[in-house]
Amino acid sequence: MRLTLHTDYALRVLLYLGLNQERRVAIHEIATLYRISENHLVKIVHRLGQGGFVTTTRGRGGGLTLARPPAEIRLGDLVRFTEEDMALVACFQTGQSCLLTGACRLQTLLGSALDAFMAVLDAQTLEDLLKPPERAALMERLQSNT
Repeated sequence: MRLTLHTDYALRVLLYLGLNQERRVAIHEIATLYRISENHLVKIVHRLGQGGFVTTTRGRGGGLTLARPPAEIRLGDLVRFTEEDMALVACFQTGQSCLLTGACRLQTLLGSALDAFMAVLDAQTLEDLLKPPERAALMERLQSNT
């Protein structure tokens, strides 16, 4: 399974906001840091706001903050929210049929693999990604990039 760039960028936004909880962060700042199109990032941030992951404040002194504490943001919830299609193969999609359905164990095997993947993400929160020494390593990497 490969996560979309939308999910990748959403994770990066949340990581950055988690590292900067003491202040509001501008979309421009995140876009510049990660070298992501600001227009694309606006769409991602809007979606994250719809999902209750970030809070946006417009105007002077505005910016982004986490909508919830990092301990309350499960990675599995974020991936489910940002990924449009979790179908690993065509037979997972609604309305799709396969000649091998009923005789092939692949659908069951891949379904179990996806469940295991999501269980790992469900067991982790944003806070888990921000604990020392990971936090220090992230900060160092981000500061060296500016």
